[in-house]
Amino acid sequence: MEVRLKPETQSRLNELVSRSGRPADELVEDAMAGYLSEVAEVRNMLDGRYDEIKSGRVKPIDGESFFEGLRQREDELLKRRPPK
Repeated sequence: MEVRLKPETQSRLNELVSRSGRPADELVEDAMAGYLSEVAEVRNMLDGRYDEIKSGRVKPIDGESFFEGLRQREDELLKRRPPK
């Protein structure tokens, strides 16, 4: 497989190769393995959350209502804060 990088990314990779003494292919392999592992973890977490919502074990919340409540709590905290 051939990977094409943007010039700035290639430059950063070359700098890391020079500082670490490791070959570029090893660095790219490690980076991709870590990235794919993280993507799999996120996917599993999202699948689990979806299953919990679908089964009714967890109730979804309305995003607008949540953020409005958060804004109100922030305003209340700011009002209670002593002036500087």
